[in-house]
Amino acid sequence: MALRQEVLSRSQALQDVRALSGAGAAAPIPNGSVQAGGFAEALNGALHDVSAVQKRSGDMQAAYERGEVTDIATVMLARQEAGVAFEATLQVRNKLLSAYQDIMRMGS
Repeated sequence: MALRQEVLSRSQALQDVRALSGAGAAAPIPNGSVQAGGFAEALNGALHDVSAVQKRSGDMQAAYERGEVTDIATVMLARQEAGVAFEATLQVRNKLLSAYQDIMRMGS
């Protein structure tokens, strides 16, 4: 049940990130204030989130190897989540690189 709750909370966090990226320059943050930001800050935040997911996965795997965590399903789910997050980040990078190359070709 706790695992289901964690998946739901991550889903909500992803929806919040999507809402923030579509909000433009000024986006509300959870404490109610307004944060001025742009694409670079949103991208930086997303990369930090992916890094945190990968670190958590590595920590869980190490804990399983030490015998501290006995639930292999939780460990494997964390590994899959980290893999999906990395693949999504890689696809975003590829799209950004492609868009940059297209823009650079327009000038010539």
